[in-house]
Amino acid sequence: MQFIQILAFGLLLGGVYALLASGVTLIFGVLDVVNVAQGAFLVFSALFTWQIWDLFGFEPLLLIPLNGLLMGLLGWAIYRGMLVRVAPQGPGMTVLLMFGIALILEGILNLWFGNKFKSVTPSYYLSSFNFGDIVLPMPQLISGILAFITLGLIYAYLRFSWAGRALRASAQNKEGAALVGISQRSAASLAFAIGAATAGVGGVLLAIMYPIFPATQYDWISRLLGIVVLGGFGSIPGAITGAMILGVTEAFANTYLPQWSSLFFYGAILLILLFRPQGLMGTKTREDVVA
Repeated sequence: MQFIQILAFGLLLGGVYALLASGVTLIFGVLDVVNVAQGAFLVFSALFTWQIWDLFGFEPLLLIPLNGLLMGLLGWAIYRGMLVRVAPQGPGMTVLLMFGIALILEGILNLWFGNKFKSVTPSYYLSSFNFGDIVLPMPQLISGILAFITLGLIYAYLRFSWAGRALRASAQNKEGAALVGISQRSAASLAFAIGAATAGVGGVLLAIMYPIFPATQYDWISRLLGIVVLGGFGSIPGAITGAMILGVTEAFANTYLPQWSSLFFYGAILLILLFRPQGLMGTKTREDVVA
């Protein structure tokens, strides 16, 4: 029974990881940009959630649409105002730009909130859901369910809407998409906005699950990049699969060997990449094939 409980907890954790990583891999798939500022976006959203909760006692989950919209607008503005100008200089410059944005956001958060842990503790923070002998913490259960729902909405949007199909076409073949009238700049703007919006939603979920302070952005971006590399850059199904594997791995490690949980998390990534360097659902490039 304990095995089932740990597995359920790991899948919930993996669902949250999958939502957070989906934004990174979507941005890379359309823009070929590694958004190393995604961790800072997450922490920004989480601390904003704490601030509203602390001042007004507002139910944090009700901030999900607002934070998603605000972070989506921020992402759109960053792409239109800065990234579009730097992208022609190559991937190295875009990584430097996004790293600079992450440092600026962290500095602003340090000045405003201080380098101290902030915790959002709503009424259900210490509650749990009991299903027979299985006991799941309510914050993790709520966050996991909402993460799966959000992922489903993103999938439906990308699968069935015209804009979503345009994004997928641009990710698969930019030149071909341009030939049928799809604007690469518009597709890139939308992809970056959606990717940043997932950080807005994810930040609310993190705020009710974990204590947050500005420098935790480094921990989160390292986890997200690990998940994206494991799943294969640009593959949302790969990111989801990788997140589930790592969520379950971390849950079992935290139960039986908590002091080694980080080693198991990154060790699982290393072990899988030894046998499949392109990631679980990544594709080999022509250079890989030649090699």
